[in-house]
Amino acid sequence: MNLINHKYKIIEKIGEGCFGSIYKGKNIRTNEEVAIKIESIDNDIKLLKNESIIYQYLSNTSGIPSIKWYGKDKENYYMVINLLGKSLQEIKNKHKIFSLKTTIQLGIKLIILLKTIHEKGLIHRDVKPDNFLFALNDFNKIYIIDFGFCRSFINHESNKHIFMKKTNNLIGTQTYASINAHDYIELSRRDDMESLFYMLIYFCCGSLEWQNTNTTSETNNILDKNEFIKKMKIKMIEKPSKNIPLILIKCIKMVRLLAFEEKPNYSEYIKILESFLITQ
Repeated sequence: MNLINHKYKIIEKIGEGCFGSIYKGKNIRTNEEVAIKIESIDNDIKLLKNESIIYQYLSNTSGIPSIKWYGKDKENYYMVINLLGKSLQEIKNKHKIFSLKTTIQLGIKLIILLKTIHEKGLIHRDVKPDNFLFALNDFNKIYIIDFGFCRSFINHESNKHIFMKKTNNLIGTQTYASINAHDYIELSRRDDMESLFYMLIYFCCGSLEWQNTNTTSETNNILDKNEFIKKMKIKMIEKPSKNIPLILIKCIKMVRLLAFEEKPNYSEYIKILESFLITQ
């Protein structure tokens, strides 16, 4: 393959998704290591173009990778951002389970990250462990990535919050999707937060109940599986098992009470999580 934008050389593949592939690369002029996302021009979804616009809009925002270049050739779209370290999913794969203390400390950082994005008028809409990465060789700094599904929750013509409406399908990742997402309801800030708390339960419990569900006659198609997982999430919130920290269930219940347009009380969630750390 020729150089991308005459200076970015692909080294190795490091990831793949519905959008295409992501590679580790290098700027041959400066030797800086970068990440290069590639999406085929034939892909009708055009997630990479939307993502590049979001990165440009969030330029110089804490916890957001810097976009270095976006462009295309006859076959592909390309986006170059700074290379990051391991994702929370990769670390979870290695350690299997996080202590509750580590989970809570992570949770506080991630709430602050989502708050930062929301204050810019955006919702991520695909909050999951793969989309949070540490800085290279620095576990004190964490970034959020993959803004392909991201959108504004502000209508720029009226300068008001978007209206709640039905969607055609589930937006995001089924495992961490909010109950509203399962009901095909337009997502807002509350849904990012609900996904985050499912993720924290996943970290400290090792897995989520619905991840261990085998495909049966009860879940043999997409619609049935969607409804089945939704019911399991409702059951977990209403009657949590003993191994799930009640502090996280409390936060999910608070999020579930939020109205579509309502701003989450980030500081209250952080206060609840910090209260646990103080007692340790």
